[in-house]
Amino acid sequence: MHRLSSRRSVSALLRLRGAAGCRPSATAAPTAANATTENDIGVGQYPAVSRGWCNIAGPSHSLNLKSSLLSGRRYESTVAANDASPPPSAEKYEYQAEVSRLMDLIVNSLYSNKEVFLRELISNASDALDKLRFLSVTEPQILKDAAVDLDIRIQSDKDNGIISITDTGIGMTREELVDCLGTIAQSGTAKFLKAVKESKEAGSDSNLIGQFGVGFYSSFLVAERVVVSTKSPKSDKQYVWEGEANSGSYSIREETDPDKLIPRGTRLTLFLKNDDKGFAHPERIEKLVKNYSQFVSFPIYTWQEKGYTKEVEVDDDPAEAKQEGEDDKAERKKKTKKVVEKYWDWELTNETQPIWLRNPKEVSTEEYNEFYRKTFNEYLDPLASSHFTTEGEVEFRSILYVPAVSSMGKEDIANPKTKNIRLYVKRVFISDDFDGELFPRYLSFVKGVVDSNDLPLNVSREILQESRIVRIMRKRLVRKAFDMILGISLSENREDYEKFWENYGKHLKLGCIEDRENHKRIGPLLRFFSSQSEHEMISLDEYVENMKPEQKDIYYVAADSVTSAKNAPFLEKLVEKDLEVLFLVDPIDEVAVQNLKSYKEKNFVDISKEDLDLGDKDEEKEKVTKQEFGQTCDWMKRRLGDKVASVQISNRLSSSPCVLVSGKFGWSANMERLMKAQTVGDTSSLEFMRRRRVFEINPDHPIIKNLNAACRNSPDDEDALRAIDLLYDAALVSSGFTPDNPAQLGGKIYEMMGMALSGKWLSAVEVQSAPGGSQTPGTLEAEIVEPVQAADSQK
Repeated sequence: MHRLSSRRSVSALLRLRGAAGCRPSATAAPTAANATTENDIGVGQYPAVSRGWCNIAGPSHSLNLKSSLLSGRRYESTVAANDASPPPSAEKYEYQAEVSRLMDLIVNSLYSNKEVFLRELISNASDALDKLRFLSVTEPQILKDAAVDLDIRIQSDKDNGIISITDTGIGMTREELVDCLGTIAQSGTAKFLKAVKESKEAGSDSNLIGQFGVGFYSSFLVAERVVVSTKSPKSDKQYVWEGEANSGSYSIREETDPDKLIPRGTRLTLFLKNDDKGFAHPERIEKLVKNYSQFVSFPIYTWQEKGYTKEVEVDDDPAEAKQEGEDDKAERKKKTKKVVEKYWDWELTNETQPIWLRNPKEVSTEEYNEFYRKTFNEYLDPLASSHFTTEGEVEFRSILYVPAVSSMGKEDIANPKTKNIRLYVKRVFISDDFDGELFPRYLSFVKGVVDSNDLPLNVSREILQESRIVRIMRKRLVRKAFDMILGISLSENREDYEKFWENYGKHLKLGCIEDRENHKRIGPLLRFFSSQSEHEMISLDEYVENMKPEQKDIYYVAADSVTSAKNAPFLEKLVEKDLEVLFLVDPIDEVAVQNLKSYKEKNFVDISKEDLDLGDKDEEKEKVTKQEFGQTCDWMKRRLGDKVASVQISNRLSSSPCVLVSGKFGWSANMERLMKAQTVGDTSSLEFMRRRRVFEINPDHPIIKNLNAACRNSPDDEDALRAIDLLYDAALVSSGFTPDNPAQLGGKIYEMMGMALSGKWLSAVEVQSAPGGSQTPGTLEAEIVEPVQAADSQK
């Protein structure tokens, strides 16, 4: 639209009207109702989008674009430049629009999937039936004239690409056709609900779906021409509305063909585009109805091809009859065959009723399981289910299930995009394609249905992500899911939770990392092996119950298996004191526990890190020990150099001479192994963490006592220094770390073995014949060879 930047005359402004798209308000655009003449055919401005068939709660008024979403006002003023005359009064203009392009933009921006057109039109038909049923309570005469069932029927012609949708609802008069279908975003259902609410005659039982007035125009996603034939019980005449996808106008006429008259309601006929004629196949229509509109309150019938088997007689083969001869006049049994006789008939498509609308006390476990298997194509019953209704700020109903077996696989826990949650708005299916909007990815294994009355029917991914209603729904759904899982863990049948943990344990551990808000709900559900329960997992509650009175923390050690964990040198002192230690054997366990930090005010403590406090410190004894072995620790540190951050006296060892522990903020051996396995590992971080290791020695072990003596007497002795190197390498392996040079370590071990054995089990002759042994070749040759030569000469 051009902007008026200076004074212009009215005539100049009118000359620019074509380019500027402006019209003076004095020449107001005729409304759609005014454009409709008294003839059989009327032409009006093309609508801009409606939901529900019409408002029938009061007198209808025709509206044009002025009353639609696109109407607006704009004021322009002129300024007198050095002029004594008063400035002219401001003139008002109205926005104009290219309606066909506008409708195309609205429809294609609201609907990204063409197949939802059938869902929208069925929802409109359902609203029309609901309005009729509601009004019949106060106006029984509207049902008296036409005793027909309240239903929806869909018939198609796949050869010609035509779909016909007929309902026996309220229908529309001529004025209502103009009002409802002649105005974009004019929702008859919304106006009806408003009128009913104002009259205070409605309760909370209304099942009306439409709100925005755009559902009808979704038909132009697939249709090039739409014909609406409607009959209202308030009118004696039947009218036909007709419009095309790329046209800026529509027509209304009276129906005069007796074969096309209907007793009441609306028949919508879609003439499909060439590319979309596949929607006219009866099987495709049946599939769409079952997917999107299966739980609509009224019966939906589709026109389907059926068949039955019957037997028909088969004529005898002339050659066989001649072979039998004319003499055989005995009565022969006539030959028959089975054929399938085809015919067309109406078939009820939405047989299943939504059980989430029923009282949970009235639904049996068998009914819940049957609904689960049918809805999600499962063959096993779920481990648990939860049926609940949420009221208050947000109202919705839901049924959640925990599958017996993970359909994604035990290792696939990082993919939040599943089709496990089916979202309905007022019983109309919206989507099952979510990316973490309703459930976090660690709970993506939960299956169920959610039916909301507060979400818009034309919901999209952007609406779900930004909607405050969805955020509230997510919190409540997550809470109910945890309650359901907790119920499994508290069940008398322990095998149920063992099965759950086997399939979904890693999911909950991922929740420890990603969902800090729900740590208190995740904690009681975790299970681990321990030093006192190597074959059966225990809960954190069971661990806390078994804690010693003086124990303040929850101890754990991370390893690649239970065997490695229970044989780790870090456990020696704790096992002596009968302190239980959790074994974290899954790769994700250590990260999960570090994020959990504490449970019931008990901190998690890694026993493979420095400064381990077991609550039994004896300061006097420690002081004496440090004085005795302090010089030895410094001597070892000088020998090991940058391999360790320090050498300290250990309080966690009883039988091992030494151990290599991680710094307080460094990586454990298990974490270091995992970081090495990363595809894009950071080697600089690995080198930094290695320098934070602490070498701890056991002052009560004979090897350490010998080295302490060597430090005092012969600190430069090569054997003593080599013993320190070997001691470090052995501690590296026993503590779970990987040596940098395994071959060198193997050579040191072989050398020490040779020194220790030194011919311990060899005989004197074998010692002499061994490399380096003493022998006299001449004598041996005389004793062994000559007799053999003499024997040969005798022969």
